[in-house]
Amino acid sequence: MKKKFIALLFAFLFAVTPAIVASIVHFGSAVEVVEAALTTSQTRTVQTKLKRWGYYTGKVDGIYGNLTRKAVRYFQQKNGLAVDGIVGPKTAKALGMTLSNADDSTTSNNDLYLLAKCVYAEARGESYVGQVAVAAVILNRVKSSQFPNTIAGVIYQPWAFTAVNDGQINLEPNQTAYNAARDALNGWDPTYGALFYYNPATATNKWIWSKKTTVTIGKHVFAV
Repeated sequence: MKKKFIALLFAFLFAVTPAIVASIVHFGSAVEVVEAALTTSQTRTVQTKLKRWGYYTGKVDGIYGNLTRKAVRYFQQKNGLAVDGIVGPKTAKALGMTLSNADDSTTSNNDLYLLAKCVYAEARGESYVGQVAVAAVILNRVKSSQFPNTIAGVIYQPWAFTAVNDGQINLEPNQTAYNAARDALNGWDPTYGALFYYNPATATNKWIWSKKTTVTIGKHVFAV
C-alpha cells in the first residue's frame, strides 16, 4: 500500500511539474513587459543629467537611441546598478528623477508590449533602423485621422498587417524589438512621417505603388 502511494505521488508530481514550470516561464516572460517607455520629456531629462555628469556625449533630443542607452549602461555600471540600459525605478532614483504614475506606466507597458510584438512579427529580419521605422509607421497612423487612434486599434485593423493575418503577431518579441518600439515611442521616426510601408519584391496591390515614397530602409519602402 505504501509503495502504491509513493508511486501515485511521483506520478502526480511528474504530471503537474511541466505546468508549474510553464507558469514560471510565462511569468518570467511577462516580467520583461514591465519596462515602461520614457516620455520624450523624461528622456531629455535623462540625457541632460548624464551629459552634465560626463556619461553622455550626444544631443539632448528626447530620443532614447543607442547612444543614450550606452550612457545609461555606463551610469548603471559606475553606480552599482543592474546594467541593462533601461531607466527603471532604481536607475531613475539614482538619477534623481521620478517616473510616471502607476496608471500611466500600465498603459505604456501594454502599448510597448503590443508595439514590440508587431515590430518583431513584421520586421525581425530588418536592420535596427528598419524595425524602428515599422514602429514609427504604427504611431504615425495613431496620430492620423485616417486610422484608429490607439496602437491596438491600428495593429488589429482588418487586413492592415500581414503578421496579424497569418498569426505571427502572437510570437514573443525579443529585446531588439522592445528597444525599437521604445525608441519609436520616444519620438524617433526614420520614415519622415510615413503611414505605409511595403516590400516591392512581394507587394501585389497596385494601390500602394501610387503612394509617395519618403524613404527606403532595407527591404521596405515607406510612403505617405
